[in-house]
Amino acid sequence: MNLDKKIATRQSYGEELAKLGEENKDIVVLDADLSTATKTGIFAEKFPDRFINVGIAEQNLMGIAAGLSTFGKIPYASTFAVFAAGRAYEQIRNSIAYPKLNVKICATHAGITVGEDGATHQMLEDLSLMRALPNMTVMCTSDDIQTRWAIREIANINGPVYLRLCRMATPVIYDVTDKFEIGKGIQIGDGTDASIIATGVTVSEALKAGEILKENGVNVRVIDIHTIKPIDRELIVKCAKETKRIITVEDHNIIGGLGTAVCEVLAEEYPTKVERIGIPDCFGRSGKAEELMKYYKIDSMAIVNKVLN
Repeated sequence: MNLDKKIATRQSYGEELAKLGEENKDIVVLDADLSTATKTGIFAEKFPDRFINVGIAEQNLMGIAAGLSTFGKIPYASTFAVFAAGRAYEQIRNSIAYPKLNVKICATHAGITVGEDGATHQMLEDLSLMRALPNMTVMCTSDDIQTRWAIREIANINGPVYLRLCRMATPVIYDVTDKFEIGKGIQIGDGTDASIIATGVTVSEALKAGEILKENGVNVRVIDIHTIKPIDRELIVKCAKETKRIITVEDHNIIGGLGTAVCEVLAEEYPTKVERIGIPDCFGRSGKAEELMKYYKIDSMAIVNKVLN
């Protein structure tokens, strides 16, 4: 774990996608005129014959990706999360999820941490939208290592995947030797005072909070839920049984995202009080990513205060 080293998961995506393209000739990449920002331009430079820039036409992006998948290709369709999950929702629903086509939707610039682009571009509802779709696997990776694994692993799933990626650089949590599995969360630490269940950019914040809490005599465990759907029900119930408190934290609306998914599991299997940290059912605002995390209380100190209070 190296929380001082930071890499944006969108950068990890672009680099690993290009490597995967060398190994698998069926990989094709589509973008909606944002390849510099989404980092799919790295793939485009190496494989221009397998890259399609559809222009500012996200609905068409999903339709073309769906069509390519029916010819045995593995399309990675990329744009900002607000355009992928928002503008193209109907096409994802009816042209990809409904026929269960083999399309990988890799949405960058998700959450409040988009920063200065402001409320119109800060997609806070995408996990809710995507996990409600039948047949859809929904993922949100927390660091460089995990993202590189996910890019490769989703190519092995025969069906649609929504992968949520971040604009800002985030700490490297894992080592290249660490193993991951879709649908299985990762427990870091074995504290019994609280379980902090996080996803994406908030995992490193939860780990920072854990160190601060330890100095105050409070021992917590951090659970990295990189797969929102299917979610690791067994691990969530285990934490509810073994720790005094359950706290979820996410860079997403508290309605419909990770916190809601955890509550659904516990309501059905082991009724437990859950404290949800996230964006409190509102739109975002323009500002630097770190300042917005503090403003909306999804940073490490907000987690510490929630646990202590």
